[in-house]
Amino acid sequence: MGIALECLLFVRGFLGNWASRHRVFYFYISFILCQVPLRLLAYHWNSHVYLYVYWITEFLGVLLGCGIVFEIYNEGLRAYPGTARMARNLLALIFVLTFTKALVDASNDPRWWPISTTLDLERDARVVQSFAILTLAGLFAIYSIPFGKNLRGIATGYGLFVTISIVQLTFAASATTKFHAFWLYVSPASYLLALGVWAGHLWAYQPQPAPEVSVRLEHDYQKVAAVTRRRLQQARGYLGKATPS
Repeated sequence: MGIALECLLFVRGFLGNWASRHRVFYFYISFILCQVPLRLLAYHWNSHVYLYVYWITEFLGVLLGCGIVFEIYNEGLRAYPGTARMARNLLALIFVLTFTKALVDASNDPRWWPISTTLDLERDARVVQSFAILTLAGLFAIYSIPFGKNLRGIATGYGLFVTISIVQLTFAASATTKFHAFWLYVSPASYLLALGVWAGHLWAYQPQPAPEVSVRLEHDYQKVAAVTRRRLQQARGYLGKATPS
């Protein structure tokens, strides 16, 4: 069922010629489509090779998930270039710190390195992705910014999948056998639900609507940016006076 929904999303996006407007998202869907037969082939060929294929593709999936969050911000804040630039820089910094933390933690982990690295990275990255999507939704609610149907579907579906993944990655490792059996159904069901949300919201293209009235979001950003620049100039002035020539 999951493969069928992925194919439906893929075909509708390309036949309707709107896949290019959400490049990262549709690349993610095509990656998941290719990932399934690749893992299956590796599994039947060599179990040792399958482990490498599985964890490498899992790692690439985490990276593409971060790209989806960037794309959601780019599309949602397209009308507010200053705010969008600040959000991209902040997200990039947080993701870099997350990846660095996962690598440092994995270096001290006795488990097989790719497993420990990917597990820790996936959990931390999913948490950051979840908070980023919730923050954008809160920002849109506060400033009454309209959410386009396509973008709302991508954010809602991916946010749902990420939230379930966080619970699984946080608690499943130390859970009981019954809990593991429960997650064997919940985890794929959450992805199917996300696919259903995407298929419903991306059946036809709908661009991100422009705000009907002037929104104070960009104005507030400009005020914050001006204050920050002024403080930095003052700090440089104090530093110059304190540094002997």
